[in-house]
Amino acid sequence: MQPINDHLKEHLDVLFVGFNPSIRSGETGHHFANPNNRFWTILHKAGLTPRKYHPTEDGDLLQLGYGLTNIVARPTKTAQEITKEEYKEGREELKRKIAHYKPKIVCFVGKGVYQEYSQKKDLPWGLQKEPVVPGTMEFVAPSSSGLVRMKMDEIVGIYGELPKLIDSIKR
Repeated sequence: MQPINDHLKEHLDVLFVGFNPSIRSGETGHHFANPNNRFWTILHKAGLTPRKYHPTEDGDLLQLGYGLTNIVARPTKTAQEITKEEYKEGREELKRKIAHYKPKIVCFVGKGVYQEYSQKKDLPWGLQKEPVVPGTMEFVAPSSSGLVRMKMDEIVGIYGELPKLIDSIKR
């Protein structure tokens, strides 16, 4: 199964980074395509999108100033299938993408994604103090997977900090 395309351009407001594509995303070629994934609902409820987008509209996020990529490009059934070597290669590739495209905020969709990227263990939700790539803000949000046991309102509340952060940057 082939990796799915990133949706990137320079100076995005937010670059969303997931673990890796699901099998469903690999089959369809679109990010967060698994019907159990709540990413599109969360973005809308958090005030990041004017309506709930469909996975086939993932490229349209660029018009809103948002991009999509993953720390590992290979689609898998679960993140547990990702190897240490894939994480190592993905971490370095992600650093290169961030340095090149210079998003204002990099939002990691899952604490585990940020832990793999930053190699830090204990970290809070939200804005991180010291970014791995200087000149960007790093924001840690819960995974949008249906397996996450947090209440939807709590997840949306964390993502809801992003529009405020974007507004503060643009002032």
